[in-house]
Amino acid sequence: MGITSIILIVVVAVIAIYLIGVFNQLVALKNRFQNAFAQIEVQLKRRYDLIPNLVETARAYMAHESSTLEAVIQARNQASGSLGQAAAHPGDAAAMKSLAAQEGALTSALSRFSMVMEAYPDLKASQNMMQLTEELTSTENKVAFARQAYNDQVTAYNTYRQSFPAVVFAGLLGHGTDAALLEFADSAQIQQAPKVSF
Repeated sequence: MGITSIILIVVVAVIAIYLIGVFNQLVALKNRFQNAFAQIEVQLKRRYDLIPNLVETARAYMAHESSTLEAVIQARNQASGSLGQAAAHPGDAAAMKSLAAQEGALTSALSRFSMVMEAYPDLKASQNMMQLTEELTSTENKVAFARQAYNDQVTAYNTYRQSFPAVVFAGLLGHGTDAALLEFADSAQIQQAPKVSF
C-alpha cells in the first residue's frame, strides 16, 4: 500500500466523519424544534380544554348570545384540528400557516366573547368565570413563551442548515428544506410600539 492510498483513505475517513457530524447536528437541532413544538401543543390543548368550561359557565348568563358562544366553540374545534396536523408535521410551512390562521380565528372569537361578556356584570363577578379567565390568561402567556422557544429552535436549525458547508450536504442527508416559524396573526401588531396620545 502506497502513500497515495493512505492519504486517500485518510481523506475519505475525514470526510465521512465530518458528514456524520453534520448529520448528527441536523438531527439534534430538528429534535429540539420538534420538542419545542410539543410544548406549544401542550399549552394549546390546555387552552382548548378551558374554552368549553368558559362557554358553559357563560351559557347560563348569556342565553341571548348563543351565536357568540357557538362561534367560540366552532373556532376552538377548528384550531384543535389544525393543531393535530401541525403536531404530526412540526416545521411544515403549510401546517404552521393553517395553525396560525385557526389560532387567529379563535383569538378573534374569544375577543368578541369578551366584549359581549362586558354587558353581563353578574357573569364577570362569578367566581368560576374569574378563575377560568385567569387560567386562560395564564395559558395564553405560556403559549407565547412556548412559541418563542419553538421559533428560537427553528431559527437555530435553519441557520445551521443554511450555513456553509452544511448547506452542501443537508439535502443529501434528508434535511433539504427549512422548518417554518409559527407566527400568529398578531405578530406584526406585537412588533409595533403602541401609540399613545393625550
